[in-house]
Amino acid sequence: MPFHVEGLVAIVVFYLAILAVGIWAAWKTKNTGSEGDRSEAIIVGGRDIGLLVGGFTMTATWVGGGYINGTAEAVYVPGYGLAWAQAPIGYSLSLVLGGLFFAKPMRSKGYVTMLDPFQQLYGKRMGGLLFIPALMGEMFWAAAIFSALGATISVIIDININISVIISALIATMYTLVGGLYSVAYTDVVQLFCIFLGLWISVPFAMSHPAVTDIGLTAVHHVHQAPWLGSINSLDIYTWLDNFLLLTLGGIPWQAYFQRVLSSSSATYAQVLSFLAAFGCLVMALPAILIGAIGASTAWNQTEYGVPDPMTKKEADMILPIVLQYLCPVYISFFGLGAVSAAVMSSADSSILSASSMFARNIYQLSFRQNASDREIVWVMRITVFLFGASATAMALLASSVYGLWYLSSDLVYIIIFPQLLCVLFIKGTNTYGAIAGYLFGLVLRITGGEPYLYLQPLIYYPGCYPDENNIYVQRFPFKTLAMLTSFFTNIIVSYLAKYLFESGTLPPKLDFLDAVVARYSREHMDKATLVKSDNIVLNELAPVNPRHSLTLSSTFTNKEAFNYVDSSPELSNTEDN
Repeated sequence: MPFHVEGLVAIVVFYLAILAVGIWAAWKTKNTGSEGDRSEAIIVGGRDIGLLVGGFTMTATWVGGGYINGTAEAVYVPGYGLAWAQAPIGYSLSLVLGGLFFAKPMRSKGYVTMLDPFQQLYGKRMGGLLFIPALMGEMFWAAAIFSALGATISVIIDININISVIISALIATMYTLVGGLYSVAYTDVVQLFCIFLGLWISVPFAMSHPAVTDIGLTAVHHVHQAPWLGSINSLDIYTWLDNFLLLTLGGIPWQAYFQRVLSSSSATYAQVLSFLAAFGCLVMALPAILIGAIGASTAWNQTEYGVPDPMTKKEADMILPIVLQYLCPVYISFFGLGAVSAAVMSSADSSILSASSMFARNIYQLSFRQNASDREIVWVMRITVFLFGASATAMALLASSVYGLWYLSSDLVYIIIFPQLLCVLFIKGTNTYGAIAGYLFGLVLRITGGEPYLYLQPLIYYPGCYPDENNIYVQRFPFKTLAMLTSFFTNIIVSYLAKYLFESGTLPPKLDFLDAVVARYSREHMDKATLVKSDNIVLNELAPVNPRHSLTLSSTFTNKEAFNYVDSSPELSNTEDN
């Protein structure tokens, strides 16, 4: 395949345009708010993201390279098809559920990151533990989408895949480094427009290629391969449900999502943004579905691609760039390439910023350096943006299947963080003992279930498991949902058991080594009265309380349940009187 100078020029121009928008947004950040709020402006954009920009950036967070390439791949693969392309419906439902039940309580309490309520109720140690699966999820996600971009660029303009991944990661990391959420949000507006326009322009040209059979016919009839609508065998229905619940419920507890929620100007806006993004995800999936269907309807021996077909060559994960390259005119394929590049950046920058935000605030500041200056926190974020971007890039170069990495990115989030989030927001009385027990039970059940993508054999063989072509056993039983439910109920049972044992005197107070029941007001727990600046929140959305400034933390958050304890604590009452 010849080296396409025109394609390289098109990509360079697109990247420079995105970088320019990111730098402009960074300048806007510097002129927003006081100097003392610089770190919070980077994380939540000064809490003034409106509906238009907010809707675009929340949609673009999900509509990434993994979303587009992975959806096209699932529709194309024989035997799977549209029936197994769960991401568009799964993530749209995830956004709807997030808007209905999670956006308002998180935004109205003025948290800065997703981990704030965990550290507030369970203490800084538990916040550190929950950072691990959250970080792994963001890194898997970013690695999957960087891999998607590398494959796309290497197919269309024939440059080394490693070089394309590294350059793309550097661009995304650079504008995230200088501008934070403002840069991410405003570049998302440009990128989402490019994705929509680029893919929809490509579809008619690809569909009209002489080698492509009518996709309406191939949807239900075997022409070049099995129908692209796909089907679900009775033996696989539990696997399908397990994966669907993973995408739907596991798509909620992500810092990338809550960063948009918490940056909204009000709790109501946060809910509306979630619903707009759900609709946007469905709309943006349509061209990817059509491209996958076109790939399944093509006689590849009648194109320059030749034989064997992409599935036989094990290039199914690159079906979208292959369709753009071989079924579209050159100038159209370059336009589509810009669309996929935009998709990757729009999600990669979000993941990198999310990981660095959680580390800088919840690990570095609240756990180790509570008196750190705002300038210090900003520099910690900049360093970790670079480090996490480099880590995601390294993993991207080892990716085997875009859709496989995509599922992996939600696994730990679904099994560990989602049940913890349910407990911390909606189940009154849970404590650190229950949280740790639920964490460990969920983790053990997930690891012992095995993982074919990591060539990890299961230790527990659930009913219906079978060996794949690599002799790695695959589970048909919905063990991921079982692990999630086990984690959820373990948290509740152990929390109430610990509460009963300590409060009834069965266990002496000195055994409450986590300060979770008896010694509830120790330094281990964050200040429960005000871990947020009240001027960032609409006052009628706050719980009825008179907040006080923390004596130890420079920035703080609130929890409705905590105010019940504030009233009953002599220590806190005396401080308020003073």
